[in-house]
Amino acid sequence: MPFAQLVIGPPGSGKSTYCDGMHQFMSAIGRKCSVVNLDPANDHTSYPCALDIRDLVALETIMADEELGPNGGVLYALEELEHNIEWLQKGLDGLGEDYVLFDCPGQVELFTHHTSLRNIFFRIQKMGYRLVALHLTDSYCLTLPSLYISTLLLSLRSMLQMDLPHLNVLTKIDKIASYGPLPFELEFYTEVQDLPDIVPHLLEESPMMRHPKFEGLNNAVIELVEDFGLVGFETLAVEDKKSMMTLLHSIDRAGGYAFGGAEGANDTVWQVAVRDGMRTMNVRDVQERWIDRKEEFDEMERKQLEDEAKAQEAPSLTDDAGEEEEDSDIEEMRRHVPDGGIQVVRRP
Repeated sequence: MPFAQLVIGPPGSGKSTYCDGMHQFMSAIGRKCSVVNLDPANDHTSYPCALDIRDLVALETIMADEELGPNGGVLYALEELEHNIEWLQKGLDGLGEDYVLFDCPGQVELFTHHTSLRNIFFRIQKMGYRLVALHLTDSYCLTLPSLYISTLLLSLRSMLQMDLPHLNVLTKIDKIASYGPLPFELEFYTEVQDLPDIVPHLLEESPMMRHPKFEGLNNAVIELVEDFGLVGFETLAVEDKKSMMTLLHSIDRAGGYAFGGAEGANDTVWQVAVRDGMRTMNVRDVQERWIDRKEEFDEMERKQLEDEAKAQEAPSLTDDAGEEEEDSDIEEMRRHVPDGGIQVVRRP
């Protein structure tokens, strides 16, 4: 049974960067992965494309022939893909059991009320894929209360529209400290609790918000989000290995990979570690790493990189010594992997 991530989110949220980073990360841990580009406006992908919608429909051709703008052209292209779904199905059949990342367009209409993308996902699901929708949002949204409330509404609407296992992710969390201090701890934003506490900060953001007509609207929006109780956020720093591992562990649990997608007794240590959640980060760890003590951790990592560079410049050791060091590293990782009932066997 193949698994897949459906990477959605507004423009600039880091969808293509995420697909590139996750593709590299999965390759590093030994999980075979392919990326499918469903964005007809993305003509320069940084990752190797297993399938590209531009081989079926070109945005430039649609805009010229149908006299449409960029947004209308993307919607038209997804409708074309829906009507020619056999092209996508044939391409996916050729990927076998690969774990697939679908890089989707950034037009929010596609995952809030337009039906083509959802219908395409449902057809993929009928092919036997276990899907997880991953809604990415730039963590800059935390800096403005009004922007955060808008993000909550967009995330909630996307969850209801997609009707699939769903995770919301705050990307570029490693940049959050550069935006200035937040009025609340990071946990307030990721757990989406005690939302009425944000109203005073919303009123301070703009004099317009103090008008009585906005008071009722603000309270209604907050009540709506709290009544559904669906929205929460994971965090991601795409260049941080531990952050990627933590997110992948959450995705595997949401999609069922953690409970059924075991590759077998010859799993690499990293595969078992990710599935069993070795050294994953909780929101307090993220707060400490990227907000409270970011400069300190950055300095520690810089020194570590310098030490590694010096070690590489030193005279190389014998092959036997290198093998012993590798065995020591693997044994160290084994000690931190929870017992998931799977025996790790090194390939000869």
